[in-house]
Amino acid sequence: MKPPPALAPRAAFAATALLLAALTTVLALTVVHGDYFGDPFGLFGWYAVGWVLFAAALLAVRRVPPRRLAWLIVAGAVAVTVTGLLGPPRTSTDSYRYAWDGRVQSAGTSPYDHPPQDPALASLRDPWLFPTGAACGGPDLASVPSADGTRHCTRINRPAVHTIYPPVAEAYFLAVDQLSPAGARHKALQTGAALISLGVTGVLLLILRRRGGDLRKAAYWAWCPAVPLEAVNNAHVDVLGVLLTVAGLGLVASRTLTRRAAGGVLIGAAVATKLMPAVVLPGALSGVRRVRDAAAVLLPAAGFVALAYLPYVLLSHGSVFGYLGGYVDEEGYDDPSAGSRYSLLRLVLPDAWALPALVLIVAAVCLYVMRRGDPQRPWSGALLVTGWSFLLLTPGYSWYALLLIALVALDGRWEWLGVPVAGAAVYVLAPTLHFPPSLSNIAYGAAAVLVLVMSRVRRRSSSPEAGGSAPLPSHGVARSPH
Repeated sequence: MKPPPALAPRAAFAATALLLAALTTVLALTVVHGDYFGDPFGLFGWYAVGWVLFAAALLAVRRVPPRRLAWLIVAGAVAVTVTGLLGPPRTSTDSYRYAWDGRVQSAGTSPYDHPPQDPALASLRDPWLFPTGAACGGPDLASVPSADGTRHCTRINRPAVHTIYPPVAEAYFLAVDQLSPAGARHKALQTGAALISLGVTGVLLLILRRRGGDLRKAAYWAWCPAVPLEAVNNAHVDVLGVLLTVAGLGLVASRTLTRRAAGGVLIGAAVATKLMPAVVLPGALSGVRRVRDAAAVLLPAAGFVALAYLPYVLLSHGSVFGYLGGYVDEEGYDDPSAGSRYSLLRLVLPDAWALPALVLIVAAVCLYVMRRGDPQRPWSGALLVTGWSFLLLTPGYSWYALLLIALVALDGRWEWLGVPVAGAAVYVLAPTLHFPPSLSNIAYGAAAVLVLVMSRVRRRSSSPEAGGSAPLPSHGVARSPH
């Protein structure tokens, strides 16, 4: 016997709450289960279960009454986020570099001047970041040269190279170091990342509420399993770039030049945090017809980046771009035949053609977005450019997709969430399975198929023949072939 219709919303609320409790439990088990080196299959198995529960919670919340949505989303966000604090970083050592860069700056030295293993900074080392002797046995530790005959190592990856992080990220590392109590170790950066992650949820809810949008979209970020693992547990600074980007796009959607300029400043700050948010700039220029409207976004963004770098340029003796060029070479972005980069393009094109093809396709998507995009929904075009950039680049680092998840939360096209799942599969499983190109093709290929299928479904459901309402010409992104 079916329950009375009046009970359906209550049942939906209870079901969503139970699913969030199950999701929180699974994420907690994921964090405490093991690490990237110890049991990658078990780790990814728990992570996959978390994604299944996440999808179920998103389905259940569709029937929850609007008056209960905000509190449910926030409560779920807090519960999910806290799970990332239950253990040290599990799949990445990047936050150890953050802690070191903050410590170096607190000592009055530019983080761009010395690699971590430089003897000039030996006085700043401690047993946590720089173990010695028998403590150097872990697979995640890098050897450090020593003149005293004792084995020295560090938790910091690539200790022989200079830092790669832009100035806003470095300022954040300094702030965390200055505010952290003695002995905080990894917990300080994780706590900061947790607060920023919750801040993203708050900004998403604010933007959606002000625009009369569906608050349920914020759950795509607030409850996503990638957020507690990558943004909180691994404390990736990308989450700060996400917060600045989301706030910036919210302001860019305004009709006033002043707000658009403020949005440009925030997007510039995001770029000066992790560089990658530059990919949202075409979306920020969606449907712009006048030069002054474009300049209101681009000039503040570029100006902020330049001003952010200026103090470090003046204080540093070395290049403020650090290991950026070496990183590009190492990751194979300029050598398509190396590793699994551009794997989907390389399925159908010669290796040498992959990079030019990517540039042409992404440029075409950018032009489409800038010409046909909706200026009141800049995140829609930003999602289109970001999503196809990921599918064509096929990156091997799962935390890069945090930006894409936030754009999905603004726009609502859930099918793009297949991209972060693909990135996680490649990052966690490829080193163990020893066939990264094939795994990349399978994972990112499935994500691309999901996007293309749902794109066709959306077009058919919105066509006049199907009984839907056709989008206005100014909202061209909504009917784009994504």
